Amino acid sequence: MGIGTSLVLIAVGAILRYAVHASVSGVSIHVVGLILIVVGVVGLVVSLIWMLSARRRGMIIDRDVY
Repeated sequence: MGIGTSLVLIAVGAILRYAVHASVSGVSIHVVGLILIVVGVVGLVVSLIWMLSARRRGMIIDRDVY
């Protein structure tokens, strides 16, 4: 999961958690929103840690393009 996907999950989760005032039988929309927010935050943290560790290992190479 990348940074963009994580941000989308956080945004959709926040909309469901705080902006939707509907009810669905058998499903709590607010709990689904909270789950999406948590999954998005965990994915964002894991993506950032992976990017920082890849940079330290030298896997990301900056190249000059002329």
